Amino acid sequence: MNRTELVNLLENAVCEVTFTKVDGTVRTMPCTLKKDLLPPAKHEDPLSTKKVREINEAVMVAYCTDKQAWRSFRVDNVISVKEIDDAV
Repeated sequence: MNRTELVNLLENAVCEVTFTKVDGTVRTMPCTLKKDLLPPAKHEDPLSTKKVREINEAVMVAYCTDKQAWRSFRVDNVISVKEIDDAV
């Protein structure tokens, strides 16, 4: 599955993504990009001196529904993706 397919799936459902972490362990994470399940965006001061990062296409950032926090994983390390019930 490529990054675009993964984004489309996560924008429409909660999915169980199984992947190999950088340390070599395997993790199964329920996650989503569905707008109605995401936390409200924090509004930063537009004059802030925070550095803006470039998007790394090799890394997927998604909202982990069991940890209630943003998490990331490498797209190339995904083992499987399964759509699950989105009743969080």
